Amino acid sequence: MSKKRENIYKRKDGRWEGRYIKFYDGDGKAKYGYLYGKTYNEVKGKLINAQVVVQSGMLPEAKRTVLYSEILSAWLQSTRINVKESTYMRYKHLVEKHIAPYLGAYHLNRISSQLVERYVDDKLKNGRVDGNGGLSPKTVTDIITIIRSSMDYASYNGFGVACNLSKLSVKKRDKEMRVLTVQEQKSLTSILLFETDLTKVGVLISLYTGIRIGELCALRWENLSIENKTLRVRETMQRIQSPETTEKAKTKIVITEPKSKCSIRDIPLPDFLIDLIDEYQAAPKAFVLTGDKNRYVEPRTMQNRFQRYAKESGIVQANYHSLRHTFATRCVEVGFEIKSLSEILGHANVNITLNRYVHSSFDLKCNNMNKLSIMA
Repeated sequence: MSKKRENIYKRKDGRWEGRYIKFYDGDGKAKYGYLYGKTYNEVKGKLINAQVVVQSGMLPEAKRTVLYSEILSAWLQSTRINVKESTYMRYKHLVEKHIAPYLGAYHLNRISSQLVERYVDDKLKNGRVDGNGGLSPKTVTDIITIIRSSMDYASYNGFGVACNLSKLSVKKRDKEMRVLTVQEQKSLTSILLFETDLTKVGVLISLYTGIRIGELCALRWENLSIENKTLRVRETMQRIQSPETTEKAKTKIVITEPKSKCSIRDIPLPDFLIDLIDEYQAAPKAFVLTGDKNRYVEPRTMQNRFQRYAKESGIVQANYHSLRHTFATRCVEVGFEIKSLSEILGHANVNITLNRYVHSSFDLKCNNMNKLSIMA
């Protein structure tokens, strides 16, 4: 049986077969081409490659005239079957809003390294859709990644590529991350423990485990074990742009696996959190932040609630992610073993932990310097 509206079938021998229209003869009759593979996704990818050639009105030997917009479209469809929905929607947004409008009308063999470099420079200076300045280095780096990947895709499928982007990169500005002082953390904790509710419990969990805001919003009571004193991170929540459907809303909430395998982890809980959590425990499938399996708190709402608690605590210029940096820094200050900390944070290696999440306070530097006095 074929997939809905697709000419892809599973054969009796277990293989998958795909059919596409190669051309129409003089009588207007369709002539088909056939492709085969061991899996549905393999055949799907082959069909996409074949269709971009047909839709471009050319055979591979006439590859010089293909438009980059057609390559981008085919690359997006090919990528869609291999990435998470949120990643695909990010790619799609960048292609449609930033890449295709500028580079899409160029023939592939006319896109030089110099042209892409000028395009990247323009995006850094005045690339925002609303005209208010340039895009962030992170966004431009993502755009370069898409262009490079789509060019590799074109080359792999036999199209001529005239540019080499292996050396193209954007210098990222080092962001100074906000870490709460010890006094600020005590003040915030005091606010959270006064007239405590589920939202305040959630902020405390983040402050003392370092989990991300999306991981907290997706957390269910079945992932908290009072008996084993552990928190299991298995899902994350985020708001993404809706795909090209009839949906009225431009964005939607999705709950998926965390962003990497390392982010799937078990975190030991401190005793004081266990005692607090035990008072609010609800049904296993219920979300921790609501106590209801059918109702959740989304990340931007949680961010707004945190800002209210921060204001009450006298804390300024701190966002929700500051809690994660604060947790990591406090762990280092009390002598936490760095490999264990890295695993608790869900990092692929300790370098990420050290370079991005560990911020030494001036007091800690003074204490370390004073240790040298024993050598005098």
